Amino acid sequence: MTALAVRHVGPARLTKGLADGGRLGWDAHRALHPDPRPLTTGQLVALCEEGRLHGRGGAAFPFARKVRATADSAVRRGKRTIVVVNGTEGEPGSAKDKALLRGAPHLILDGAALAATALGSLEIIIAVTDEAAAGSVRDAIAERDLGGRARVALLPERFVTGESGALVRGINGKRPIPPGRKGRASTRGVDGLPTLLSNAETYAQLAVLAGLGPAGYRRIGTPDEPGTVLLTVTGSARFPAVVETPAGAPLAHLLDLCGARAGEGVLVGGYHGAWLKGEVATRTAVSRAGLAAAGGTLGAGIVMPIGRGTCPLGECARVAGYLAAESAGQCGPCRLGLPDIAGAIADIAAGRGVASAAEAARRAVRMVDGRGACAHPDGTGRFVLSALEVFAADIARHASDGGCGRPVLGVLPAAAEAAELRLEVDWSRCDGHGLCADVLRGTVRMDEYNYPVIPAGPIPARLEADARRAVAICPGLALRLVPRTPHEKAGRAS
Repeated sequence: MTALAVRHVGPARLTKGLADGGRLGWDAHRALHPDPRPLTTGQLVALCEEGRLHGRGGAAFPFARKVRATADSAVRRGKRTIVVVNGTEGEPGSAKDKALLRGAPHLILDGAALAATALGSLEIIIAVTDEAAAGSVRDAIAERDLGGRARVALLPERFVTGESGALVRGINGKRPIPPGRKGRASTRGVDGLPTLLSNAETYAQLAVLAGLGPAGYRRIGTPDEPGTVLLTVTGSARFPAVVETPAGAPLAHLLDLCGARAGEGVLVGGYHGAWLKGEVATRTAVSRAGLAAAGGTLGAGIVMPIGRGTCPLGECARVAGYLAAESAGQCGPCRLGLPDIAGAIADIAAGRGVASAAEAARRAVRMVDGRGACAHPDGTGRFVLSALEVFAADIARHASDGGCGRPVLGVLPAAAEAAELRLEVDWSRCDGHGLCADVLRGTVRMDEYNYPVIPAGPIPARLEADARRAVAICPGLALRLVPRTPHEKAGRAS
């Protein structure tokens, strides 16, 4: 995602000095933010508990508990620790961590260094997928002479790269996908060592908390959620921005600030978040408690109003297809369940057997819930179920009229991997055996006459091996993979 404007409601803390764009170098940073004094592990835990600091990457886990778990594991195992800053931000609609990494890298390093000193860590690793962020952090490491204690790990940009297990695998030189067996980084993380892992904003918040002290930190926000919240407001917003706001502020005010109307729905928390009806969103406060009470989640701090000019079901179908393609494809819920969900939502958007497709989507969500190697299937299911509820009136229109008459404008970003091949069928040879649909579930489906419906677009790069297998086992030799033409590529680029 390109850099967004940085704005703030009330006093700027994380975004102090960033409103005009650019990057805060070492001297400019120190003029705005004090140098945190070193703390022991116990003092760090007490600071985070008093400041009620929670992770800002989606799970909102209490940071003090992570610190304590990492320290206890190090003592129990007799090992040194590693501090990892998760700056990968794989969500297509998120830019808040990139804004900090590019503009205020020293604030993140302040928090990471504070944690590393308290834990006696061997190293600080800042994991990113954005080249500009990587360059900014490398410059910051050099500016404060941390070359021997800190480094940047540049990883491929995928939705699942930021999952903790995938991130650890990537830093360890393996493919950055969630491991088949769940574990805790605090017990065994980078190089098998106890690892304190949290996202970039969390470490920046830690630096602000240490500089202001708990009393100063709690002057804004709510009693249970003190401080500020950093949000990425995009979707149909006329003025998309990264916005820092005190916790508890009205969501309606942020939408107005970014020139956005709630419309039929607002997605909060990102693609693992949930949809809120427009009228509900305008009465909701920006906090974990406020969004949860409305049926949403703060998640990764993403706010995406849908507006009124685009087909919401078509937008959701694009996202469901993207999430299915972005999975690691290594467990049944992702490999089989997510394509089924995506196929069902695509049928609803196209007005094909809408009632049965909606039930198929709900059934597929129930089948994947709690069964994945990571939280990706659960998050996708939450996104889909909330869409079925919030856009019920649109679903009824698609069922009765075959659609809503609105185009799909791509308001929700869903950039897929580069794909160069598409499937083609020789219908004179096809006998409708259905093996291609079995191999490419969710991508190829069978119609009412029991013949395959082949997607017009390119096959996602992740599914090319399955597509080649479908071609190889076709009994009638009717299926083949062909390169996209220059005309097709130009159409996609435009």
